[in-house]
Amino acid sequence: MGPKKVKDSINEFEKSLALKKKQKYVLRLYVTGTTPRSVSAIRNIRKICEGRLKGAYDLEVIDIYQQPVLARGEQIIASPTLLKKLPLPFRRFIGDMSNIEQSLLGLDIRPKKK
Repeated sequence: MGPKKVKDSINEFEKSLALKKKQKYVLRLYVTGTTPRSVSAIRNIRKICEGRLKGAYDLEVIDIYQQPVLARGEQIIASPTLLKKLPLPFRRFIGDMSNIEQSLLGLDIRPKKK
């Protein structure tokens, strides 16, 4: 592989990294009213988003008591449930997101280096 091909490969790699950084996370959190688990899930996912995705996410919180049709359409059977719509792959998390490291891993966000 010549120097030109190596340089092109490096440029392509850097472009793909820049694209990934610009991707916006589209998240939907389904909760059931203001139960302690719902409040905890909202607080935890907002903490994750503000700490790691600042300015690069859209979070929609949906109360399945108020909008049961949306929950049925997404086949929500437990709450709280977080759906990661974008970037792909699609992911579904059930629980209050209290395990931050597991939530970051599921969202495909690398933990900060110590």
